[in-house]
Amino acid sequence: MGKFDIKKLKDYMMTGISYMIPCCIVGGMFFALSIGIGGHTSAGGFVIDSQFWRDVQTIGLAGFNMMPPVLAAYIAYAIAGKPALAPGFILGYLANGAVGATETKTGFLGAMILGTCAGILVSYLKGVKWPDVIKPIVPVIIIPLLTVGVVGILYIEVFAYPIGLAVGSLVNFLTSMSNTSLVICAMLVGVCLAADMGGPINKTCTVFLYLMADAGRYEFFAFLAAGACIPAIGMGLATFLNKRKYTENERTAGLTSLIMGCMGLTEGAIPLAVPDPLRVIPSICIGGALGCAIVALFGCINYCPHGGLIVLPAITGKLGYLVGVAAGSLVTALLVNFLKKDVTEEAKEAE
Repeated sequence: MGKFDIKKLKDYMMTGISYMIPCCIVGGMFFALSIGIGGHTSAGGFVIDSQFWRDVQTIGLAGFNMMPPVLAAYIAYAIAGKPALAPGFILGYLANGAVGATETKTGFLGAMILGTCAGILVSYLKGVKWPDVIKPIVPVIIIPLLTVGVVGILYIEVFAYPIGLAVGSLVNFLTSMSNTSLVICAMLVGVCLAADMGGPINKTCTVFLYLMADAGRYEFFAFLAAGACIPAIGMGLATFLNKRKYTENERTAGLTSLIMGCMGLTEGAIPLAVPDPLRVIPSICIGGALGCAIVALFGCINYCPHGGLIVLPAITGKLGYLVGVAAGSLVTALLVNFLKKDVTEEAKEAE
């Protein structure tokens, strides 16, 4: 943390996302519980009669509303350290609300841009030779004031509208998709989430899904839920279906992968993918694409920005979701076992 390095931009973004994820999960689970247990449909739409469940939903909404400020703050923190935290939180809050004459809200994309700009400015302000008499107040008063003032005014007066326009255009384009196009989009999401098992491609795709959910399109979180868990569940299942294809250590890793997959952690598949990426990665991508396509066809909606079986209470269309996860995981397992050779055959080839 210190001077901005463009080569580390991906790392800065990943830091912000990793700190934001707990807010996503907490907000999503409370919101989903309020709807799943306390809500019901009526002639006037979907309502929650109980004050208790309305209070639970309030907690969930608080978690959602904290996501952009936390994202911006910890991107800024990753770039410039503690002096960037307060500006990041404030600027992220601006991104999450309607600002300016056009009352533009930029959400996650705006938070990422503002957090980056705040971190860059703070990193250079920290390098200024400040007079000794004011050095004690520089990190707690001067740097936050200058950063929020400069970046905040420029954002509201100049950049908010074009950023909001870009986000709105993307959302409108995806909203106008036909059912066929939406299934294709879901398949692409499944491939991206599986391709590097929690790496930069996975995280970039996840941010895109957050943008869509921020616009009220919670079916994209259903793609996230399925695509995040299928690779790990599928690889875990593969080790049980054909033990001859795996060493003892890999079978142990398979059990761990299965458990992690149920918790929505794609990274569970990594220990099984590293020794044999050419067979594993295509298998999990195909399984992920199939599972997400089925989820899209069933019209599932997920109110929790996470995956696996632990988010089942947050999902409407539970049967379709389970069918999608089961089908994608089974295809992954069968395909990777078809491609892999028995452990003894591979040992002979190695000799």
